[in-house]
Amino acid sequence: MEREAQRDLEILNELARGEPVTQRGLARRLGIALGLTNLYVKRLARKGYIKVTTIPAHRVRYLLTPRGMAEKTRLTYEYMEYSLRLYRETRQALREALLPLARGGARRVAICGTSEAAELAFLTLRELGLEVTAILGEDGYQGTFLGMPVGSLADVGPDRQDLVVVATFGPADRVVTVLKACGLARDRIVTLRS
Repeated sequence: MEREAQRDLEILNELARGEPVTQRGLARRLGIALGLTNLYVKRLARKGYIKVTTIPAHRVRYLLTPRGMAEKTRLTYEYMEYSLRLYRETRQALREALLPLARGGARRVAICGTSEAAELAFLTLRELGLEVTAILGEDGYQGTFLGMPVGSLADVGPDRQDLVVVATFGPADRVVTVLKACGLARDRIVTLRS
């Protein structure tokens, strides 16, 4: 799904809530600049997906039109298709990366991360019969994840884990560097991205 379509969906979802919203509030919730929010809102209005009213004077209200509701539904469906495709591709990539390592004798695996990507890694590891021995958090995250306590990256070591799966869809370079500094060989670190 293209980034522009994602932004459209995010804005249409916010407006569909029916609560009063300002462009500044939208920008804050979406994590984008106010000027960019203004451009998106104007474009959505130009396409007929939202209506901009000024009742009372000096108060702007954004209303989702029937055409906007149809577009929101279409974009939601497109986003669901994208998410499911990403899920399937990630599971397949993990299987392909982990299967040779499992056949090579790896058994004890740590997952680095506490996001949806880590959940996918957990499911795939279990499917392959590998034991998840630790969940490692970044940036001091503490608590539990999938019923396991979350440890720090410093808890990793070649004597504790055969593999570490860095479960993030973003760049993993920094985490890989830390894991290597803890004594883990690069060929024992699996990332979701090449």
